[in-house]
Amino acid sequence: MARLDVKPTRMELSKLKDRLAISTRGHKLLKDKQDELMRQFILLIRENNELRSAVEQELTEAMRAFVVAKSLLNEAFIEELFAVPNTTVSLDIQEKNIMSVIVPQMNFTVDESVIEPEMQYGFLNSNSELDQAIERIKTILPKLLKLSEIEKTCQLMADEIEKTRRRVNALEYLKIPELKETIYYIEMKLEENERANITRIMKVKDMGQ
Repeated sequence: MARLDVKPTRMELSKLKDRLAISTRGHKLLKDKQDELMRQFILLIRENNELRSAVEQELTEAMRAFVVAKSLLNEAFIEELFAVPNTTVSLDIQEKNIMSVIVPQMNFTVDESVIEPEMQYGFLNSNSELDQAIERIKTILPKLLKLSEIEKTCQLMADEIEKTRRRVNALEYLKIPELKETIYYIEMKLEENERANITRIMKVKDMGQ
């Protein structure tokens, strides 16, 4: 096993033991952080999967109704109907801290001061499928925004989990074993020197007798 290239002195031994204590404590803190990140990540993934499934189903139904409506109506009428939005929506993005990971918190609001009346179109030019498509798309918007927030949060947390995992592994499998091996080597060297000194002292005593 690799060890640090240091002089086998008591001062170096003391420094290395301090570094080992700090590394061990840092490893524990990072491992706890990794475990908590994983716990929250799993919860978010479950929420994301449930919401995505619901959104995809609603979008499919809305688009199916819209395709049917479009096939039965004049294309110029459809384009004119959706050419100009009848509401103004603002997006407010805040930041939230999850275990030192800065993630977005999105909120959207409809500006009541500039809101226009509901879409107006004649019964002769429209059909029930168009009504259903418009209504469903309106209800999907908040869920789509929430889904984008959760997916971005999952992405950022996954990146942080990977970085934390690499740091944990570096400490657990490289740094801490390296420090332990070096400490063991210095302790053995110091004991060896101590025995050598005792042997020399005993020889000097024997020679003096």
